[in-house]
Amino acid sequence: MDELIKPISFEETIKGSKFLSELLPCKTQAEARDLLKQQKEKYSDSTHVVHAFITGNGAEVMGMSDDGEPSGTAGRPALDVLKGRGCTNVILTITRWFGGTLLGTGGLVKAYSNGAKQVILAADANKLFVPLIEKKDFSFSTDYSLLKVIKRNLENYEIFDLNEAYGTEVTISGKIRSDQFDKLADFVREISKGSSKLC
Repeated sequence: MDELIKPISFEETIKGSKFLSELLPCKTQAEARDLLKQQKEKYSDSTHVVHAFITGNGAEVMGMSDDGEPSGTAGRPALDVLKGRGCTNVILTITRWFGGTLLGTGGLVKAYSNGAKQVILAADANKLFVPLIEKKDFSFSTDYSLLKVIKRNLENYEIFDLNEAYGTEVTISGKIRSDQFDKLADFVREISKGSSKLC
């Protein structure tokens, strides 16, 4: 299972209608709602902002909308393409500016499916999908005297969003691969002789 790390877009014009397909990283259903709202505000001059999203470590949360297009011609084809890619934590919006020529239901399915496929191909070409890694939050405080050796040791782990807060002690927090949490906890306990604990 892969997840998207950066936004990407693809644009095409079909019989006068402009279609803008955009993939955006998205972790939760609530975030999908917020991103969709932002897209609709950003493209308030558009005719439709169709969307499909997949979130969760097992791609268990999904949703989509035709946003006024005939039922089943837009959101469903877009979601099917996303599911076929084997990805999660992503929302796909396809914004349409109507050009005056009706495409018919078959034409709409083809247009929305193709927009979804092309933006996914662009994401793959730019290596914007990476394997999903389960992460766990961590935090611990340590004495300044141990900071240098701890920071050097942290390079042995896959850590994300690392943060350091300085006070009477240094508090280090971030996210770590779930399967490395216990190993880091053991190291912190040993180097601090039990005075620091990962939580």
